[in-house]
Amino acid sequence: MKRAQYTERGPDPQASIAAVELATPEPAAGQALLEVLAAPINPSDVLTLTGLYGMLPPLPAVGGNEGVGRVLAVGPDTQGPAIGQTVLLPVGCGTWSTHVLADAKSLMPLPNDADPLQLAMMTVNPPTALLMLREFVDLQPGEWVIQNAANSGVGAYLIQLAKVRGLKTVNVVRRESAVAGVRETGGDVVLVDAPDLAKRVREATGAAAIRLGIDAVGGTSTDHLAMSLAEGGVLVNYGAMSGEPCQLSPASFVFRNITLRGFWLSKWFIGSTPAQRIAVFGEVATLIATGKLKSRIQATYGIDQIKQAVAAAAAGERNGKILLVPNAQ
Repeated sequence: MKRAQYTERGPDPQASIAAVELATPEPAAGQALLEVLAAPINPSDVLTLTGLYGMLPPLPAVGGNEGVGRVLAVGPDTQGPAIGQTVLLPVGCGTWSTHVLADAKSLMPLPNDADPLQLAMMTVNPPTALLMLREFVDLQPGEWVIQNAANSGVGAYLIQLAKVRGLKTVNVVRRESAVAGVRETGGDVVLVDAPDLAKRVREATGAAAIRLGIDAVGGTSTDHLAMSLAEGGVLVNYGAMSGEPCQLSPASFVFRNITLRGFWLSKWFIGSTPAQRIAVFGEVATLIATGKLKSRIQATYGIDQIKQAVAAAAAGERNGKILLVPNAQ
């Protein structure tokens, strides 16, 4: 077996990671040996390699926090998914590997006939979008939600999940070249961010009362979203792509009663029950299997191409997700 391992962190994320060959382990009692079918490279993975993420594993470490696999073998007297079953890889298990050992009884079976590349991306971005849509404001069909970073992975999922729920989306991007792709994804309104965003949002939506905003950019973009919300609206921040802290005018708090909240999926994992996690992942898996939820894929790489894969994922402008298919020849 091979796995993508790093022993140090630094500003060049692909410099420290490499494919390392090891003996393929035998599953012990209670364990399952999984063949990794696919695993994405997320922005959080790149930040982890550079040391800038909020939660860093001890070194040496294996990259990858999500993915999908197939059961190859199980240990003696082991209960769990059958050999050949597609399963969700455990969160944070080092998914940039050709094989992974896991606790068999904790594995979540997934539809065998669903696209493994799409299933591989279901642990982080789709639950993030789903939970931000439903946990902060009780939106009803026909209402609007506004988000920036609409051309991101989370942004694309949020557009699709909003449609499933009968919601309409205002989608904000930072460059004109991103507009067409967001429209193709299904965004109802797509606007380029600027100080007059609130005025253009009112014009595009017929002055709709927008009660929920989703911010992944920070900086002045946070205030642009806040000014686009109705009085008493909730703005949820889950990132700072601008590299700047959220900036919000006191007038939004004092005179318009805007609330700024934060969301981090890792915190939700810690505080949620197994039943809650199964319900969320089950909903996401069903939507993926039925074709109602999908993400663009720019390229796939084998495990021996890990440096090229990380470099591609870290590049500024992409038109889709970068995935590892570790066992590809």
